[in-house]
Amino acid sequence: MKRGKNQNLEMPFLEHLEELRWRILKSLAAVVVAAGTAFPLSGRILDILTLPNDRLPDPARLIFLKPAGMLMLRMEIAVVAGLTAALPVVLYQLWQFIAPGLLPRERRLFPPLLFSTIFCFALGAAFAYGVMIPAILPFLYGMGTDSIEAVINVNEYASFLMRLILLTGLVFELPVAAFFLARIGLVTPALLRRIRKYSIVSIFVLSAVVTPTPDPLNQILLAVPLLILYEISIVVAAVAYRRRLSGESETAGPENRKKPRTRPAGKPKSKPEP
Repeated sequence: MKRGKNQNLEMPFLEHLEELRWRILKSLAAVVVAAGTAFPLSGRILDILTLPNDRLPDPARLIFLKPAGMLMLRMEIAVVAGLTAALPVVLYQLWQFIAPGLLPRERRLFPPLLFSTIFCFALGAAFAYGVMIPAILPFLYGMGTDSIEAVINVNEYASFLMRLILLTGLVFELPVAAFFLARIGLVTPALLRRIRKYSIVSIFVLSAVVTPTPDPLNQILLAVPLLILYEISIVVAAVAYRRRLSGESETAGPENRKKPRTRPAGKPKSKPEP
């Protein structure tokens, strides 16, 4: 990686590690500050997490089984909320670490990539909370019988919901990842089209892993948006790849462009022999 001000000097390996260490420390500090700020709000966040259960016709009774159970749950909620709130800072530190090794036109991608990353993550989290969880909980509760009441440890309930929301939010980053990889030349739209059939199988396998229930309907509920996201990723990658090619042609300069072949002045055009 090169220094930002002097592009002709390579950063020494130890300096490279030192910069990485400071970027990680700054990211951790942002997460700690955000988690500390979110801890007083953990009760409100827990009310939001229990809302899908409360809206069911036959909701489960949520309890905690240990004296410190609620304290541990509130701390877990604060950590997850801190990670989510500090995501822009973490992404900024990551970008600052890799940006010196990128071209100037690639560095200008950070603002739209940051916005797209946050938007796609929020869209995936909203999809999990508003669509997947209300469909999954009735299926899970319905596995009981008339003589068995659903009494669930609130720690396990909240951890289950937060894990599902985070995983779905990360999965929805597929178009952003496709755009960035195509923009730097690691992925092409032709490659994404060529591996489409393998990707479809991988998406259904991933849906079976992420979805915590064996119900095929819930797995399809996640697989269908992922298939749509994959097709969107191909379109996004095509746009990014075309911009990359046009940027390379512009930076090549007129001296590197292919000049048309001309006939020397005064030299008659040769006639084909009979």
